[in-house]
Amino acid sequence: MADMVLMKGNEAVGEAAILAGCRFYAGYPITPQNELCEYMARRLPEVGGTFIQSESEVAAINMLYGAGGAGARVMTSSSSPGISLKQEGISYLCGSEVPAVIVNMVRGGPGLGSIQPAQSDYFQATRGGGHGDYRTVVLGPASVQEAVELTMLAFDIADRYRNPVLVLGDGMLGQMMEPVRFSVESTTAPVPKPWATTGTEGKRSPNIINSLFIEAEACARHNDHLQEKYRLMEQAEVRYEVEEPDSDYFLVAYGTTSRVCRAVVKQCRREGLRAGLVRPVSLWPFPNQAIEEVIGRARAFLTVEMSAGQMVEDVRLAVAGRRPVHFWGRTGGAVPTPPQVMAQLKAIIESEGGVR
Repeated sequence: MADMVLMKGNEAVGEAAILAGCRFYAGYPITPQNELCEYMARRLPEVGGTFIQSESEVAAINMLYGAGGAGARVMTSSSSPGISLKQEGISYLCGSEVPAVIVNMVRGGPGLGSIQPAQSDYFQATRGGGHGDYRTVVLGPASVQEAVELTMLAFDIADRYRNPVLVLGDGMLGQMMEPVRFSVESTTAPVPKPWATTGTEGKRSPNIINSLFIEAEACARHNDHLQEKYRLMEQAEVRYEVEEPDSDYFLVAYGTTSRVCRAVVKQCRREGLRAGLVRPVSLWPFPNQAIEEVIGRARAFLTVEMSAGQMVEDVRLAVAGRRPVHFWGRTGGAVPTPPQVMAQLKAIIESEGGVR
């Protein structure tokens, strides 16, 4: 087992990618993920990999298309406006079934917004921000250690389904320093990719990486194939945590905000309030199962986000009107505090008739 080291979140994600076999990175600087780009520029040449600071975010995602299509494990990273620019390329990757890992350390928006942490890219990430009927698995780490583990996992998922995977963090996660342990055993070696454009050497027919289908029926057949793959993802790639499942009231939060809510749950328990936490780890597929585990006892849910309210729509869909679903959030890079969340939760408990 490796020793613990103190690392900034952005740099830890970079090292995790390298341990997972990433050997090609293309990106463009933007706060608050610049340290990841800088780290890959230093480390990739040391392991025989390739780092490219591209001329734009659009160029970076299309470089992934090329290197990923040739069979490399590839990654790019950015923050909110930069991810917007990559959306066309992400759709191309999905349509052509080219695996890649894309990291978004979210900042406040819209527009250029702020450089402070936010969660306002949830819709963009989970609904497919580009064109066409496509999906990507989206993983939402809540700590630097989990960011390492989920980044490693993301490469395996991407290869398993031949599909991009998004790691959705935020500016706080990227900038904070925490102890982290790297375990090479936690990731698999890159799998053979017989579909890759590696050259035929005259021994086989050429492979073709393509998302263009001129005939409608051919495009429809390809879309049917992709949708079946997404259904498999929905069945196999759901991840979540439920804390204090015997509670009457549940906070629902992911990423950095879930850490704030965990502190609130602990305070509630000290005060005799039966509060729990549902934490989605996979944001798509959304863990409806987590809601089903607690809804028999729950009296109400409070979704807390660093946004104007995005994940709350998935919570409402999962609850399906069976219990009240409340929302409270901060926007523009403002981070909720435990006392603020506690005040909101206590107001809900009082409105619902108090504790049982």
